[in-house]
Formats: sequence, structure tokens, C-alpha cells
Amino acid sequence: MRKRLLFGNSTLLACALCFTPLTFADQGARLLATGGASTLEGSGGGGIVPWATLSSYAGEDQFGATINLSEVSVDDFRLSVQGASLSWSNRIEVSYAEQTFDLSTIGGELSQSILGAKVRVAGDLIYGDLPQISVGLQHKENNDYALPSAVGSQDDSSVDWYVSAAKAWLDGPFHRTWVANLTVRSSKANQLGLLGFGGDKENDRDWLAEASVAAFINRYWAVGVEYRQKPDNLSFAEEQDWKDVFVAYFPNKHVSVVGAYTDLGSIAGLDDQTGWYLSVQAAF
Repeated sequence: MRKRLLFGNSTLLACALCFTPLTFADQGARLLATGGASTLEGSGGGGIVPWATLSSYAGEDQFGATINLSEVSVDDFRLSVQGASLSWSNRIEVSYAEQTFDLSTIGGELSQSILGAKVRVAGDLIYGDLPQISVGLQHKENNDYALPSAVGSQDDSSVDWYVSAAKAWLDGPFHRTWVANLTVRSSKANQLGLLGFGGDKENDRDWLAEASVAAFINRYWAVGVEYRQKPDNLSFAEEQDWKDVFVAYFPNKHVSVVGAYTDLGSIAGLDDQTGWYLSVQAAF
């Protein structure tokens, strides 16, 4: 049985930052909310969808860092996430997340570690006609593989690859700021990877679509929706697409808070898994 990492990679990252002379983000360099929030997998984005935007407010030749805590509670399950990220020059992002999945009804828990990287390759979120386009990867590894293996999973680790495009319109419909993001992902992860990768039903990669749209009510508050297509690899239980309706609050460039109503469909044979999501991120 693997010993859980317990946020160890993020601790090492924090220690490295303490002893390295870096120029950190000028909080006036980028517009409020362009640093976004943190996803359940650690990368910058919405709650369940990675965006083309990079975490923090780091401008050219600057470093930025974030730490985040997220909780998802649905009828029969609870997911807890601890994460951190480091970004440079609004160009490169490296992230880490540790997920713990509490099987409240059937007993026990699952966990996995996710190491991610994202690179902005073209465009800009606000300026110019071309949307901001980023490519990313997420290396996922189960910390305990006994249950995933028992239900038909074929591997305890894998890499998700994705391409994201995002654009903001400062004077969009109803004279509000709007942001849209589209992500295409190559994955064979079962329930984000918590139930392993590939299965007895299907063991090939799927190309999956993910999308987010948000409108700002004012400078500090935004409302939006997200949708995430999921693979269906295990014969013992159908895996369904995820969706949420969220409210995001950006009181300043150091803190963001996201709350959502989530519909995760059927999980491990238990249908209609709906509930709430809450994420808090601190940016430096």
C-alpha cells in the first residue's frame, strides 16, 4: 500500500520559495479575477474545468503562487482537495493537488495525487482577437489501488492531456463582462482517476469536451455554469457527465471564493449525486 503524500510536494514547493530570490506578482499588473480560481485537480480554472488562464496574477518576468482548499459534498460521497500552484510570467503553470474521496455510504476512502503543468501558447484572455490558448497535462496516481482494481480498473496511474481556449468580453451582453472557456481533454480516468484508469468495459483514451461560461454581476461577483464530459470505462457502474452552477467572489487579488450547486450524476452505482461545492484560494 502506498503511503499518502499528504501534501508533501506542496510543502517542498513552499520551502523552495522561501529560500529562492524571486520577483513575485505585482498585484496591479493584471485585472481582478484574471487569475481565476482553482479546479479540483489543482490547475487554474473553474471548479471542475481547467481554463486556458494561468493561476495567480504574475505578469511578465514575475512569479506567482496559490494555495487552495476545496470540498464537494453530495448525497453519498465527499471529496476533499488540497492544492498549490506556481506560475511564471503568465506563461507557465505548475500545480499539485491531493484528493481524498470519502465513501460515506459504502465505507472507506480513496485518494490520489495529481501533478499538473500548463503552458500558454498563443493569444490573450482580454486583448486582441485570438483567445488565450493553453496546453496542459495532469499526471494522476492512486495512493491506494485495491478498490479500483477490484471493480475493473486497468491501471493505477495515467496522464490526462488537454487544450483550452478562453476569452473575456469586457462589454458583453447586458453591458457585463463575460468569460467563456472550452477545453478538450484526452483521458481514461475513472471518476477523475479516483477509481483508476481504463476498465473492463473500455480501455482506450476518450476525447472529452468541457466548457465554462461566466458573467460578472459587478467587479467582484460572477455567476456561471460548467459542464464536463466523462468517460465510461467500468461495467460495474455507469459514469455520467458532471455539471454545476457557481457563484464566484473576488474581494481582492489575494483571495477568491467559489461556491456551487453540483450535479455529478451516478457514482459507483449510486444515482442522482447532487450537492454543494466550496473552494477558497489564496494568491501571492
